Amino acid sequence: MKHYLYNSLSNNGIRPEVAPGTELVDAVGLDYAAYLNALAPEDEVVLVGGDGTLNYFINAVKGVEIRNSVYLLGSGTGNDFLHDIDAKPGEEVLINPYLAKLPTVYVNGREKRFINNMGFGIDGYCCEVADQIKEKSPQEKIDYSGIAIKGLLFHFKPCHAEITVDGVRHEFDHVWIAPTMKGKYYGGGMKMAPDQDRFSDKLTVVVYHCRSKLKALIAFPSIFKGEHVSKTDMVQIYTGNEIKVRFSRPCAAQIDGETVLNVTEYTAVQPK
Repeated sequence: MKHYLYNSLSNNGIRPEVAPGTELVDAVGLDYAAYLNALAPEDEVVLVGGDGTLNYFINAVKGVEIRNSVYLLGSGTGNDFLHDIDAKPGEEVLINPYLAKLPTVYVNGREKRFINNMGFGIDGYCCEVADQIKEKSPQEKIDYSGIAIKGLLFHFKPCHAEITVDGVRHEFDHVWIAPTMKGKYYGGGMKMAPDQDRFSDKLTVVVYHCRSKLKALIAFPSIFKGEHVSKTDMVQIYTGNEIKVRFSRPCAAQIDGETVLNVTEYTAVQPK
């Protein structure tokens, strides 16, 4: 038997569309240990949603032994995970192989696992602005690219950053983005870390820095195809098991798309 779960806190609270007769259970507040232990060995779990639903699940089941097959039926607004594994929304994809050894981020006194990325900089700013728009107009479609462009030109001010990778520190001025990536994609299809392997025991941090707003804006679209990595005068890439990013002033950050406000630093750790 298949059990379909969705996260009412994701996708602007909109109940996902599934086949007629399919029973949907809201996973928010669900006791996953009890729920999963009550399943028969042949039962299957299907998560209906996108990256937010997946992030909610991986944190809710932390410490819980998963014995059943778990699938993702992509129907959310963000599907970077599916993009990364070359799958499409609307099909049920087995995700058990991707649930082992997930990285943890420590930020603002919180400890949380992530499956795609921990973002810091203008990506966090975009999520902050998007949240404000959703609060005023829940049904409005969010133009993240437009928010990013306006942020680059007018609203977001780059920072000085210290990037420490496995104990080795690097410093940069005029940093716009400094995400740590478990997968290749984030932000709705931007190929931020083209060489990152989500089965690797290392994470990738990408530092996008530039003094000129105009130059930063002109180069920004190249991220969608992963071509920004060739711009070595403004993009540096490091890999490691423990990555610490510290900004010179508080900024918004995001964990798999969930906004975290007033962040000065974070530490991401990938278990070996």
